[in-house]
Amino acid sequence: MSQFTIVDRSGHTTSVTVKGSGSSVMELIRDAGVDELLALCGGCCSCATCHVYVDPAFADRLPPMSADEDDLLDSSSHRTAQSRLSCQIVFDDSLDGMALSLAPED
Repeated sequence: MSQFTIVDRSGHTTSVTVKGSGSSVMELIRDAGVDELLALCGGCCSCATCHVYVDPAFADRLPPMSADEDDLLDSSSHRTAQSRLSCQIVFDDSLDGMALSLAPED
């Protein structure tokens, strides 16, 4: 089993244990009961309400950012170099130990 850590907007940390791979990080965060992650489009890469900041140590392990994801993140006033949409990150064992923070809402 693998795990990752999510820090919500109030600074509360939740450790998420992942059994297997193939689910998006967005789904895993929601399944862990982190209510602040809206994910209004359900993971279709059309709303940017699942915006997270990824630990820079894991940046090279993530899939490349698509043009759609990049465009959606450009619409956020909170975008940083660590910004990603959690619906676009499929969790696998290479992400074991990753830390994420929820971006502020736009």
